[in-house]
Amino acid sequence: MNYLNLGCGKRLHPSWTNVNFVSTGTGVIVHDLKEGIPFSDQSFDVVYHSHVLEHFAKAEAEIFLKECYRVLRPQGIVRVVVPDLEQITRMYIQCLENVCVNPQEWHHKYDWTLLEMYDQMVRNQSGGEMLKFLLRQDLPTQEFVVKRCGIEFQNIIAASQQLPKPKPKDGLITKFVKHIYRIIFYRDYRRNAFLKFILSPNEFDSLQLGRFRQSGEIHQWMYDHYSLSVLLENCGLQKIVNRAADESYIPNWTSFNLDTEPDGSIYKPDSLYMESIKPDL
Repeated sequence: MNYLNLGCGKRLHPSWTNVNFVSTGTGVIVHDLKEGIPFSDQSFDVVYHSHVLEHFAKAEAEIFLKECYRVLRPQGIVRVVVPDLEQITRMYIQCLENVCVNPQEWHHKYDWTLLEMYDQMVRNQSGGEMLKFLLRQDLPTQEFVVKRCGIEFQNIIAASQQLPKPKPKDGLITKFVKHIYRIIFYRDYRRNAFLKFILSPNEFDSLQLGRFRQSGEIHQWMYDHYSLSVLLENCGLQKIVNRAADESYIPNWTSFNLDTEPDGSIYKPDSLYMESIKPDL
């Protein structure tokens, strides 16, 4: 079978054709998926993408899924993984009800759940408030966060414990030398220096914000099992089912360790997993 993993990040498998927006490993094909999928019609038996669809605007998401349909052979499988809006919302309601009764125990859980819902849609810098929360040395809800979001967040928390202490600030001469060095050797720094010269501070900040908002980190939409099933159906797909992380139409699914770890744990527990089949033409 021919397998296609779109927006693979570092979650890839050598048996699959792995495509990502930037290079993340040996053999990964670099391509901007907003420009379509760079393969011919009916090239694959399976198309999979995890935590990719939510980064497309609502209108663009249907175009992207129709591209998945195009490169899929008849009776081929589409597996889509996204953050689960229903799960996050139910957790928010639970935290809200409990924090009013027992704020000491639930306050930080409530704060984290709000960040899960909103931060990646509204943040103005990489990592946003979620990263600040995870980097706290006295992180009070580590077990709760890891249970909600999985090993990726556990690794961020562990890495934060090893961060070096901030270095003393550079003096004026050192800052000037570094500035000149970056202008000479770094094109992006040189371009930004020019833009700062011709734009007002507010104009430059707005430009930087626009760049970040278009960088791909922001979530553009959220899905529950109903809205995602409707979207898949609108793209011509059939036999739409809501799956667990270790369930699939794909033979020997868990052997690829894309949604699960070798020990059987779930990579992103806050996810919605849905599959569908392309009908015979």
